[in-house]
Amino acid sequence: MRLGHIELDTPLLADTLAGLRGRAAVLVPLLLGRGCHVGHDIPAAATAAGVRARLAPPLGPHPLLVEALRDRLVEAGWPDAGTAVRSAGVVLAAAGSRDPASAADARRTAALLTERLGGVPVVPAYASACSPTVPEALRALAARGRHRVAVASYFTAPGRFATASRNAAPWVAAAPLGDHPALARLVLHRYDAARDAPYPAAVPYPAAAS
Repeated sequence: MRLGHIELDTPLLADTLAGLRGRAAVLVPLLLGRGCHVGHDIPAAATAAGVRARLAPPLGPHPLLVEALRDRLVEAGWPDAGTAVRSAGVVLAAAGSRDPASAADARRTAALLTERLGGVPVVPAYASACSPTVPEALRALAARGRHRVAVASYFTAPGRFATASRNAAPWVAAAPLGDHPALARLVLHRYDAARDAPYPAAVPYPAAAS
């Protein structure tokens, strides 16, 4: 197993793939939805490196992510109950992308989390690139009479976006998904499915959880 970052950190994906030139690889994006990185940057990097790659879909949307999101909310103070919390709501804080498919995936995850929380409304919001922002989503829920609003951190790890989203929370602010066991199971699931898929690189991105 090897690690490669698309940007901002090392080792860069291009450098990792350069060490695999002429070999086969399964690439599992640790990304939560579709977007430019999944649709263009990762396949292009594999092609440029001369790597024969099978590319897994992004991690989301998927019920295992929803399990992790719910658990992180409970850890932060969300009532551990199977029914809706009166006057409560949740903002699903995500990174954001200019790709409409990314927003569609976030909306699907928000809908799945609403079901998991017994009908509590969950509004997706974004730290960059598109709207609504987290503060805008908080105001929208307050206008609907939802005055106990939690922020669910739809990030795989801590960072600037996760911190800014947490700081905007008026009530419960969940930690990023991190090393939650459900996330680990999902990574393995994506790897297994991509490993057994035929070449070439692309695996169709699911419109809904699979």
